Amino acid sequence: MPLHPNAEITLNIEKPVSGGRMLARHEGQVVLVAGAIPGERVRARVERAGKQVAFAETVDVLQPSADRRQGAADWSCGGSLYAHVNYERQLSLKSEVVSDAFARIGKFHLPAPVTVTASREDGYRMRARLHIKGGRLGFFREGTHDLCDAAPTRQLLSDTHVALDRLQERLARIRVTSCELSENAAATERAILLELEPSEQPPGLVDPIDGISGLLFASHESSQLTVAYGCPYVTDELASPAGPVALTHHVQSFFQGNRYLLQTLVAQVLAWVPAGTVTDLFAGVGLFAVSLGANGQRQIVAVEGDRSSARDLAANAEAYGGTIRVEHGSVERYLQRRGVERSDTIVLDPPRTGLSPEAATGLLGLKAPRLVYVSCDPATLARDVRRFIDAGYELEHIEAFDLFPNTAHIETLAVLTRT
Repeated sequence: MPLHPNAEITLNIEKPVSGGRMLARHEGQVVLVAGAIPGERVRARVERAGKQVAFAETVDVLQPSADRRQGAADWSCGGSLYAHVNYERQLSLKSEVVSDAFARIGKFHLPAPVTVTASREDGYRMRARLHIKGGRLGFFREGTHDLCDAAPTRQLLSDTHVALDRLQERLARIRVTSCELSENAAATERAILLELEPSEQPPGLVDPIDGISGLLFASHESSQLTVAYGCPYVTDELASPAGPVALTHHVQSFFQGNRYLLQTLVAQVLAWVPAGTVTDLFAGVGLFAVSLGANGQRQIVAVEGDRSSARDLAANAEAYGGTIRVEHGSVERYLQRRGVERSDTIVLDPPRTGLSPEAATGLLGLKAPRLVYVSCDPATLARDVRRFIDAGYELEHIEAFDLFPNTAHIETLAVLTRT
């Protein structure tokens, strides 16, 4: 009997899948269930159903897992799809998701479970996008535009919530749709960009708000930003043998979001880059390229297409003279140039979609001896690694980092060497 929306069904949960849901079957049809844990028996309400796959949410747990948390935060708020799962089991589930992606998409069975480095669960986020409706500020509930309170998810520091409450009170009469937040790991600097509703004009000077070091407005009618007060940049410092590495980044620039694992992630990436020339693709503001330069690496090319990030990258690289050459432009365009030099190691940290066909073709044409691939999506990583293996590379190392506890996101580091 075909499933239809709002039908309630009883399911035995089998395994995790990419995206945060769990796989079950109903009369042979695959059902992806939110709010469940493998091994549980649940009653679920169908949200939508297709010919091949249906989506459902748990409404009652008939046989709970020992790993189910009591009184957990709303799993649908702000992408917290693992919030109901004890943390150690979360790490295990994420390891399974990576292995499953490699087996299904990459047609490649990993020889051992993937190690996932743990994070503190509370206050880990340095970057967040929040939304504003009816004067309230929060996250969107999964798959909707319904607002939910961000505080119970514990993703942001308590001091950050205090600052956001002050912001709401001060700007209650200004019509704003969203809030882009960027703070440094030490939480000593916090920049906020508010996107105004159409036809709303940026206010005049705004008195400084305690806990917010820089406040900006973005107007629909103009691509220019209006700085209300303070500085739109924050600066993070990473440790290195040569001393602190300063990375300054604009509120609009991409930067890794976990304050507790930032140093660990960088250290692990650098550990897999031997002496020799390096090309850093999708370099962002220079997290890896500048860290490599500070650690004595020479002849680094850093490529970044985003205007804001590339501007920060160039500024952060200035301290290292000719060690780092910054290329502002798309990775695809850079790799299609004639005479692109082949580096000994290529570091790449692409967006969630992974490598485009053009980027993958250009990258493989360089035949670099080593690829150090940082990925935020196991599925696209598995797809790209399969292509590298078919072109003569072998997977030397793989590990993961839980940059977003209680969510379905996984950051994976894969190292490939050319055979």
